[in-house]
Amino acid sequence: MSVPDRAGVPDRLTVPTLGYGAANVGNLFRPLTDDEAWAVLDAAWESGIRFYDTAPHYGLGLSERRLGAFLQTKPRDEYVLSTKAGRLLRPNPDHVGGGLDTANDFHVPDDLQRVWDFSEAGIRTSVDESRERLGIERIDLLYLHDPERHDLDLALAEALPAMEGLRADGEVTAIGIGSMVSDALAAAVRSADLDLVMVAGRYTLLEQPAAVDVLPACRETGTGIVAASVFNSGLLASSEPRRDGRYEYGQLPDELWDRLVRIAAVCADHDVPLPAAAIQFPLQSDVVRSVVVGGSRPAQLRQNAEYAAIEIPTALWGNLAAEGLIPA
Repeated sequence: MSVPDRAGVPDRLTVPTLGYGAANVGNLFRPLTDDEAWAVLDAAWESGIRFYDTAPHYGLGLSERRLGAFLQTKPRDEYVLSTKAGRLLRPNPDHVGGGLDTANDFHVPDDLQRVWDFSEAGIRTSVDESRERLGIERIDLLYLHDPERHDLDLALAEALPAMEGLRADGEVTAIGIGSMVSDALAAAVRSADLDLVMVAGRYTLLEQPAAVDVLPACRETGTGIVAASVFNSGLLASSEPRRDGRYEYGQLPDELWDRLVRIAAVCADHDVPLPAAAIQFPLQSDVVRSVVVGGSRPAQLRQNAEYAAIEIPTALWGNLAAEGLIPA
């Protein structure tokens, strides 16, 4: 597919520099009551966050329903809303009373199952069903969610052109993909006319594999980046990281732990909280438009907003680069 060169072309959608990733209000890792979820969203709003990201995958639709109910109380033109496509939610024939979706880390009944569908009809159906769950007609940004986990070639051949059609029809303002895999992100950027890609955990203060292929591809095509999972599963969420901290789906490798210790030491030398540096690091790149952070407690949202506003001395980035800890 020939991709138009959008370098230098104004963005179709302007996203705030700090966003909230609403997986936690879909009961990721631990259950929240409706009131607890509302308090988290309220803290995000009161902290000035005006960009909200969700997905059908998050809590089998629970995140979309809770986020939508909250945002319906806010003026529509005051926030940016993104959700995702690629997985349809359908009745789970294997559901038994009391069964939970904990195999996917969500504490919700597993009465629904995720069904991959990258066809044009499937993408359009996904958008319609997300609108219904959200109770909000206008979706600003639509990502294709984790395409490499199903069929990346099919995503490039069918799903992304379908999303381009949705954008052309005015059904959504902007399109992209969300992934934790740099190869998939770079391939999508070079294969379709995307507006934004969500880079999850691949361009963080701790590790930057996306700098090799995704950032150059985005720079060449005028595609923006939304950086997610910038705390690397929580490792960077505290100024004093723990050796037994969770890293994605397993234990933290020794070489990354050593790297993390060195990064934390540089931050301490500059009296900068490690989480503040983690949030602000991706924004040092010219192609990164926004950083999306999660959180399951109101205090976390307030703290993250404060970290995002801390003044960080330029010398910190220079020292990290001089030690080979971030790209020069």
